[in-house]
Amino acid sequence: QVQLVESGGGLVQAGGSLRLSCAASTRTASNFAMGWFRQAPGKERESVAAMRWSSGVTYYADSVKGRFTISRDNAKNTVSLQMNSLKPEDTAVYYCAATRGVLRGPYEYWGQGTQVTVSS
Repeated sequence: QVQLVESGGGLVQAGGSLRLSCAASTRTASNFAMGWFRQAPGKERESVAAMRWSSGVTYYADSVKGRFTISRDNAKNTVSLQMNSLKPEDTAVYYCAATRGVLRGPYEYWGQGTQVTVSS
């Protein structure tokens, strides 16, 4: 069992930045792929970014390429999502997830989510 705890959401103006963090309660983080997903009101959950912990291979949705960066801190067992040039359409609940499988999922473990609101 892996527990994931997100932090770092909040309210920001368009063009601003936020950094989300996800702490993973596992000593074998290198066995996992970590992903960030988001779900806006009335919309389906979508994948935003993902990273294979061991190799550092990443994936980004087209809508966030060049603006968001996923990274990991091996010492702290955390995965972060740096979000720059935020747009109102980035407003959503953001979830951290983990899988022992492939980078694109499916993901077995989920955090509780953190709200990101971007005002225009």
